[in-house]
Amino acid sequence: MTLDSKEQRRILGKFATGVTVASTKIGDETWGMTANAVTSLSLEPPLVILCIQKEGQSRAKFEEGGCFALNILSVDQQEISDRFAFKGPKDFSGLDTTTAKTGAPILKDALGWVDCQLKEILPGGDHDIFVGEIVAGGAPEEGSPLLYFSGKYAKLPT
Repeated sequence: MTLDSKEQRRILGKFATGVTVASTKIGDETWGMTANAVTSLSLEPPLVILCIQKEGQSRAKFEEGGCFALNILSVDQQEISDRFAFKGPKDFSGLDTTTAKTGAPILKDALGWVDCQLKEILPGGDHDIFVGEIVAGGAPEEGSPLLYFSGKYAKLPT
């Protein structure tokens, strides 16, 4: 017998995660989505994983883009997380961004970021696993992360 999906969500919600905005660029179009199903995969070569819902509107955009950036959000960027978490336009208009090597949008005020070339897409249940090779990255020395815990935003105690 498999675990009920609502119970799985409740249990694994106890695992605090950072919050990112994953971004890509297709021609002149930019696209982003809030994601916390991300992780570092390998140091040699430098790889990360981004998991995207198969039936979601973002999946095709990230495959077509062939690249992505992971923008690690700071505690002060909850509004940006909300902006990219819901259905609707997913562009970066009005945000202060830059690019590195792939052209994927990078939030200038992000707590950290990695710019990645898409290397592989693997099946993973109702999600696909996008494996990206890091080609550039950066992070300031200070800052506090935006966290997600038990179905809501959280922050580290000060």
